[in-house]
Amino acid sequence: MHCTLCDNPSHPFADVDGRRYFRCGTCKLTFEDPATLPDREAEKAQYDLHENDPQDSGYRRFLSQLADPLCDRLPAGASGLDFGCGPGPALAQLLQERGHPCTTYDPIYAPHEARLATQYDFITCTEVIEHLHRPAREWRFFADNVKPGGWLGIMTRWLVDDSAFAHWHYRRDPTHVCFWQPDTFAWLAARDGWRVTLIGNPVVLMQKTP
Repeated sequence: MHCTLCDNPSHPFADVDGRRYFRCGTCKLTFEDPATLPDREAEKAQYDLHENDPQDSGYRRFLSQLADPLCDRLPAGASGLDFGCGPGPALAQLLQERGHPCTTYDPIYAPHEARLATQYDFITCTEVIEHLHRPAREWRFFADNVKPGGWLGIMTRWLVDDSAFAHWHYRRDPTHVCFWQPDTFAWLAARDGWRVTLIGNPVVLMQKTP
């Protein structure tokens, strides 16, 4: 088995609830067997259960975990893309309210492919990368489409306790198929030229080297 992120050899990690997981020996990504990944219809059915109302104060507080430290680092007027915005583009609205124009893309809810051909001052990716079937593809997009000196803002729960993996609530979501560690982000940064700031599980800010 080869890693879906870096294509290096990976080894069996866990077999839980009929799902097989592998761990990459190089970047430390943990990922589900590609042979058993959910299809797009099953993914959408799960996503449609989410309530991501841009006006919900609790949801806005949740997103502020990323928005606050990111906005502290952005120059005035920086514009970006919320990648994987879902049915309610709440984060884009939050950033726009703070003076940062932000467009959206989502393969299901906002499939505006033309927006993927532009470079941005920042790209946000909240509760998205754990869903990626081919993370190498999306990571290449981030590397190519964040401008030098720009920022990538990520929210995902880090896998930090292997012993609790089988019972971890984050693993139980059937659309969560890859799990990231601080070591994974550090490896990507060293390979591709980023600086990593860990704000605290679940927020990672990465600045592309100018």
